[in-house]
Amino acid sequence: MQKKVVSTPETPAVPGAPYSPAIKMGQFVFVSGQIPNEADADIENQTRQVLEKIKSLVEEAGSSMDNVLKTTVYLTDLDDYGPMNKVYGEFFTNIPPARACVEISKLVLGIKVEIDAIASIP
Repeated sequence: MQKKVVSTPETPAVPGAPYSPAIKMGQFVFVSGQIPNEADADIENQTRQVLEKIKSLVEEAGSSMDNVLKTTVYLTDLDDYGPMNKVYGEFFTNIPPARACVEISKLVLGIKVEIDAIASIP
């Protein structure tokens, strides 16, 4: 099996960066932590932006949000859990993936949420 970088116009590979937006290997795609484009947006919009990026990467790899198996959500404030969870539920309407959600002290660029994911490819 060969490892393949997955990227999209919304989630390009950054030249020289020591990570890839996503990696496809075998029947899986591993999506790096995705962040919103707008650091000053509210938590709902930031969550939506992040999940749209994950959706585009998963689809580019040949899968769908229905095949996401696991996510990790990083929040800078657990008081944002409810609003984040509301938007999150809009993207996972069938069988939701396994998930961990943790509060951390800080994220890059002052953002409020980052999410990574693992999906299967049918």
